[in-house]
Amino acid sequence: MDTTPTDMSHLFEQLGLPHQTGAINNFIDSHSVDDGVAIWQAKFWSPAQASFLREALDADAQWSELIDQLDTMLRK
Repeated sequence: MDTTPTDMSHLFEQLGLPHQTGAINNFIDSHSVDDGVAIWQAKFWSPAQASFLREALDADAQWSELIDQLDTMLRK
């Protein structure tokens, strides 16, 4: 059983990104996902990050809700 906390900081850590609050805010401010593009298809993800996002969403995994929140935040 995975006991990793599921919050935005830990999602960013799972993605291999800086996970401090300021770094998360900077990432969201400097990236966006276009309409009609799934979050995992955004050009700024590495192949491993895109795969993690897609697989988590497909499996409705513990990260799905946070990925959906991040998706909303990236659609400006």
